[in-house]
Amino acid sequence: MEKLTSKQLREKWIKFYESKGHKNIGAVSLIGDGTTGVMFNVAGMQPLMPYLLGAKHKDGTRLCNVQGCMRTVDIEEVGDHCHHTFFEMLGNWSLGDYFKKEKTAWTIEFLTKVLGFDINKICSTVFAGNKDVPRDDETAELLIKNGIKKENIYYLDDNWWDLEGTLYTPCGPDNEWFYPVSDIPCQRENCDINCPCGRYVEIGNDVYMQYQKTEEGVAPLKSKNVDTGFGFERLLCMINGVTDNYKTDLFSGVISHMEKRLGVKYLENEDITRSMRIIADHMRTAVMLIGDQNGILPSNVGAGYILRRLLRRAIRHARKIGLEGSDLLEIANIFICKVYDEAYPLLVEKKDYILSSIQAEADKFLKTIETGTKEFEKLASGIDRKLEFLKKSNPEYTITEKDKVISGKAAFRLYETYGFPIEMTVEMAKERGLSVDLEGYEVALKEHQELARQSSTIAKSGLATSGEMETKYHTATHLLNAALKKVVGEKSHQMGSNITAERLRFDFACDHKLTDDEIKRVEDIVNGWIKEGISVTREEMKKEDAVKAGAEHQFIERYPDIVSVYTIGSASKEICTGPHVKNTSELGVFKIKKEEASSSGVRRIKAILQ
Repeated sequence: MEKLTSKQLREKWIKFYESKGHKNIGAVSLIGDGTTGVMFNVAGMQPLMPYLLGAKHKDGTRLCNVQGCMRTVDIEEVGDHCHHTFFEMLGNWSLGDYFKKEKTAWTIEFLTKVLGFDINKICSTVFAGNKDVPRDDETAELLIKNGIKKENIYYLDDNWWDLEGTLYTPCGPDNEWFYPVSDIPCQRENCDINCPCGRYVEIGNDVYMQYQKTEEGVAPLKSKNVDTGFGFERLLCMINGVTDNYKTDLFSGVISHMEKRLGVKYLENEDITRSMRIIADHMRTAVMLIGDQNGILPSNVGAGYILRRLLRRAIRHARKIGLEGSDLLEIANIFICKVYDEAYPLLVEKKDYILSSIQAEADKFLKTIETGTKEFEKLASGIDRKLEFLKKSNPEYTITEKDKVISGKAAFRLYETYGFPIEMTVEMAKERGLSVDLEGYEVALKEHQELARQSSTIAKSGLATSGEMETKYHTATHLLNAALKKVVGEKSHQMGSNITAERLRFDFACDHKLTDDEIKRVEDIVNGWIKEGISVTREEMKKEDAVKAGAEHQFIERYPDIVSVYTIGSASKEICTGPHVKNTSELGVFKIKKEEASSSGVRRIKAILQ
């Protein structure tokens, strides 16, 4: 089997399926747009779901790509040899075009002829059947016809794909592909794909959507689809004869940098190795999220909170093993300029922005660590004094684990007041032989969230109160947001606002200081809409429909199922919970008084209505 770099593997996948008549549709944003109900794009097929369900794709019926994905469920598992927060999927699809015959042959051709897998070692699983659907003998026969050994084909009950909890949606059997990481079986009697030793690794999956779920069970579909997904990192490991993802060229550069800085070889020390992996994974994901086409910045809510958590976890582990902030920037730079420069050229364009955003978060967190650590030490010292008093006052008293607990309220206060992450409190407590009442922490957190929820309508609107002028200023922010998109570009979007009876303050994503000409153009556009006397209309609809209709929104997951959409002619359409005027003519004259930096990559406008 020929060894390949990550860049070569991507190229071979795309070229192969292009030779089979597929169109490379490229990758979509990692950031969820609200239509799928998830914060991030979690699978290669997720963006294709509308087309798998029947919508027509502009690029035809044969599609392929390499899609970046993001999953947060395994954050705590990151640190081993294979778990990641960001990863890539190799995908191709047939939308009512070819089916099992072609797909089976092409998968085997790609694995054996292009990548050099030994056909005698490839194993495959097919659907075993149930009361509604017969077992998938058709796929099994095609596998054998194309050279897969009969004894390497397994019938399994769970080789089935569908959308849980839905009716009249596609479903069908899937065909999974396995390959051994070693030619030597374990000591068990039958070391095959079902063996717990992990010798056989799943590398990909072909889903055949040939049925439709009904109230009675399933019925055949007229238009059948194929959905293929192969794990990029897994396949890269297999090709290069390694079982550790961090030994591939995706990570070798950053691992080498850490080895040189620390004077410690990768895998030499278990604790340091785990920290190396966490730093490498989290910094890669941070680069991807900040540099994404819909890039985000660290914050305390939604996707921004996940990014902040990953960055701060990386910073924490860097400090733990003796790395500095400059090392994290160099690691980010390696990912941008050496690993993903060709696959994700936007990262190179946004390099300075990405690095400055990481630096800003590191600087902010270091202050948090310094202040929070002092407060933590006060808490821990207080427990030490309590234990010492108990021993002195009653020599027969037996100290128990219950005596060595930091209360949930105290832990939450560290988070709320000083921004000290609960994960760090737990980690430092463990080092002092203490524990944290996590249940109590969750109670305190929920109480805090409930208070925040009760005032969410005002908070979402950016309003302190909702009088006549506040209502006018709030409507003006809609026009300002729309005008900025025309002047700065579609990448500009609202990052926050604050409104009083005297002025509006509006934060927006932008990588440069607005010129005088840009400020004048924004003012002219807003005032043009005001002079037109455009009616402001409100409509209630499902939030999924609102997103499809093009309504501007932030953090869609925080909104209820039914939302209010405010439309101002052709100027603006936004999901919103705030008060609005009935016509733009009520607003007066819009004037920008100040434009300044709010934070890295975020600008702030202060404006008045005259």
